[in-house]
Amino acid sequence: MIADPDRPLTEDEVLERVAGLTRAMLHRWLHTGAVRPARIQGLPGYREADVARLELIVTLTEDFDVADDEALEVVLSLLDQLHGLRRELLCLARAVDHQPPAVRHAILEEVRRLRGQD
Repeated sequence: MIADPDRPLTEDEVLERVAGLTRAMLHRWLHTGAVRPARIQGLPGYREADVARLELIVTLTEDFDVADDEALEVVLSLLDQLHGLRRELLCLARAVDHQPPAVRHAILEEVRRLRGQD
């Protein structure tokens, strides 16, 4: 039977999937807010994004020695901002792509002009 990729994972399933993650570590990051899974029937329900974030946190703390909660919070905040900006840029690029060729060309020329001002 194939697992439903949209079904949230339980805590035990997350612990099985994320190498190096212990229950104590997971609870610590839940407590600090580094990971914020959805609540399903009063329990955390972990999505793929939560699993990826936990894998990143394990890598940062274990491989890169980012052990301080404040430092981890700063790194995660910066990565969240970067991800948000990337999402915004993709949206903007799609909007530009839907414009007539003359408008796309004018935008490209304006971007080149503005880059030259730096």
